[in-house]
Parts: sequence; structure tokens; C-alpha cells
Amino acid sequence: MGRQQKIARSIVRAIAEPSANQKRPGNALAVILALLSAFFSLYQLVLRRISPEDFSNVRRRHWNVSDDDYIKSFQPREGRQREEALKAVGDMGFSGSTFYSTADQKRLVKSVPRHSEHSYFREDLLDPYVQHMATHPRSLLVRIYDFLAVSGPSLGRLFRCAPSHHIVMDNILYGQEEAKKRGELEWEHWDLKPTSYFYPERDIAGGALASEATKSRLADEFHDKIVLRREQAEDFFASLDADTQLLAEHNAVDYSLFLVRIRTAQPAAVFSGSSGSQSVSDSSSPTWRTGVMSADGKHVFRASILDFFWAKHKIQPRLMTLLIRLWNVLVSKHGHMSITTTPDEYRGRFLKMCRSIVEIRED
Repeated sequence: MGRQQKIARSIVRAIAEPSANQKRPGNALAVILALLSAFFSLYQLVLRRISPEDFSNVRRRHWNVSDDDYIKSFQPREGRQREEALKAVGDMGFSGSTFYSTADQKRLVKSVPRHSEHSYFREDLLDPYVQHMATHPRSLLVRIYDFLAVSGPSLGRLFRCAPSHHIVMDNILYGQEEAKKRGELEWEHWDLKPTSYFYPERDIAGGALASEATKSRLADEFHDKIVLRREQAEDFFASLDADTQLLAEHNAVDYSLFLVRIRTAQPAAVFSGSSGSQSVSDSSSPTWRTGVMSADGKHVFRASILDFFWAKHKIQPRLMTLLIRLWNVLVSKHGHMSITTTPDEYRGRFLKMCRSIVEIRED
């Protein structure tokens, strides 16, 4: 079994079989062998769910996602192995990052390898996030269904052979694979951040010192408009305002707007295919996670705020801020990066960017 499969197996085990990780062997020798096996494991770490009751409550009470429906996403098809319930869909790079999709495409599992990020979510943002999602049903913040953390010491954790923390999150590209198979719809997506900040990969020596692969990971640009009715635009801006206010209050910067555009001549097919069994809390009124029809009738748009785990008060962000200040004083005046600016300043530029891509069409 390869690295990806072993990591996937540990994730599925923690969600679909949580009691298995808590069960203790019946005799002393079995206990010792189990502890040694866990300690010497490099990739298949023992994971546990953080604040499971909080996430279960928000799933069931506010998102209408039952525990059975949620766990079903992590159960392999009959005759398949546990790890086959997840499919690796992202880069498995030097940092140990992972990105998986459930077999039903409803949910994604993303690793959170940096200590500054997973400690921030656990210690600072988790409770406010859960409360915010419970009181803002139309929030654009990505829905996080679970938070997993490694349990106990192991060589894999010590040498960072496998990620120690993961989040289970919504997949707003749900339905894309089926649409491609039917040949019905054209899907595009962008990961948007304010591009006016200093990006060393792009701005030092005109980008000549960075590879195209490195530069391709920078934020996208959306050279078009989301055409909305005024009511739609006001709903979009109100959600953005409330969500980014929460993030600014908790020192988050560098988050992005993940935008999906679906070209279609049959909008009804998009809504039924995207919401369906996902149990949308307000299915009678399309949301930005299920699909909002543009005012010109040409596209359906989805949107979600992602990657809001970078907080200015954590050690790594503070060190990065110091380095950029030294760079601006000693080398060249470029200004702040998106990861070193202040939360309020980033929020202002982010909201300005989001407003700039919207065109309001009066009825």
C-alpha cells in the first residue's frame, strides 16, 4: 500500500470508524504491540476528531446533513478497501500536503500541515466559526464538516512523513464530473485574491527567478464580470461583509474567493445536480454554494471563501512580517505581501476586489 493510500485509510478510519481508534486491546502484550505499531507508523497515523459534537450539531441542525449521510461519503463501495473511499486529487509535495475527494464527490479532505495554521483554527477560530455558521445560513465561508488531528506520538508525525491535521470541507465543484460525462456543461473556476500585493515570485526580477510552475500557484485573475440583479448583488456583498468581519476580528489574512462559473442553457439541471442529496438548508432559494443564476441567464455561479487559517499573531506569520519589513528597508521597497499586511487592510482590498468583478443589472 502506497503513501497516499495509507494516509487515506487513516482519514477514513477516523471518520467512519471512530470507535476503532479508541478501542484498547484486551491484554498487556496486545496493548504494547498496538502502541509500538502506532509509534513506528510513518504514514498511517492514528487520527481523532476535534470537537466532534460541535461539528455534528452544525451539520445536523443548520446544514441538514445527517450523520448517516455524512459518514456514507467515507464508506467504500462493497468489496473495496477502506482507503478507496478517498481519491487523491492534489499535490503530494515535500511539505506533506494532501488533498482528497470522497468517492461521491460531495466533500474534500485537505491537510493543514503548518503548526501556525492548525493551532490557530483549533485555539482561536473553531468556536467563533461554528457559531458564525450557525447564525449565518448563507455564509460564503467554506463549510467545514470535521477537523482531524493526530493522536499520540509517532515517527511519521515527528519526521512529518504524513500530515498531522486535516479538515473535511464542502466541495462546491460537486457535479462537475457527472456533467463532463454527460457533455452538458462547461465549468471554469478561479482562486481569487487581491493581486496588488507584493508577490516575490512575480515581482522580483520580473519573475525571471521563479519557475512557471511556481508562478502558476499564485492567485488567479478573473477578467470578466458576474452579472447580477441588485437583490443578488446585495445578498452577495452582505455575506462577504459579515464573513470577512469575522475573519478580521480574529486576525486572519490571505484568504481567497473560490469562484466557479458554469455555462449552461439548462439551469434547472445545475441546481438539481448540485443540491440534490447534499441537503441544502434553504433549497427553495439557491445559494452561492449550490448555484446562483446570473442576471443575463448565461451562467450559474458558485462561490466560497477558502484558506482562512493564516493569522497575523502566530509565530510563523510574525516572522514573515519581520522579514518583509527588513526587505523593504534594506533591499527594495515593495510594500506588504498578502500574508504580512494587517487584517483590516487585507479585508478592505479583498472586498474591493469582490465588488470589482460584479456588474449589477437593474430589472
